[in-house]
Amino acid sequence: MKMADPNAKQTGQKSVKIAMGAVVCVESDIRGDVTIGARTVVHPKARIIAEAGPIVIGDGNLIEEQALIINSYPENMLPDAEDVEPKTMNIGINNVFEVGCVSQALKIGDNNVIESKAEVGRNVILTSGCIVGACCAVNTCEVIPENTVIYGSECLRRVQTERPQPQTLQLDFLMKILPNYHHLKKTVKASSTPARS
Repeated sequence: MKMADPNAKQTGQKSVKIAMGAVVCVESDIRGDVTIGARTVVHPKARIIAEAGPIVIGDGNLIEEQALIINSYPENMLPDAEDVEPKTMNIGINNVFEVGCVSQALKIGDNNVIESKAEVGRNVILTSGCIVGACCAVNTCEVIPENTVIYGSECLRRVQTERPQPQTLQLDFLMKILPNYHHLKKTVKASSTPARS
């Protein structure tokens, strides 16, 4: 799995768009063309890296410490190849990216939870209401059906009857508390909410 060098400094900070109402800590590492929706909370030490194309994050997402959301080039493709078209990574609303998870999925729906140290590969499409359990890795080329739970050391699967509840109370709490202890990145007025496809 080829990833961007987390220590390499890039000057792509100008293309970060943060909607009003989002709480994005200065200690987070955001690089490239990234759009963050309203009521999204990005913790310190979270990393969002748009290397192979833009990242559009919808409203009400929670991105915790050490989480890595990266739109990187596939292993078999060089970044300077002429026929490389940038692919947009779209993340829906009310998703939770827990501590230390890695997400490379180009399409993530709504109300998903990627638990601590879980990994979701570039060729995975996460629909809505899914939970990728702690330390589980999903690197196959597939569409994960709605309300799927992936769990355990063998990454077993089952379907739950309802999707996970949005973390509304936790987001409200963090939006009040984080500004007391961390500096925030300035919001940029966007003409509208990030589009979802």
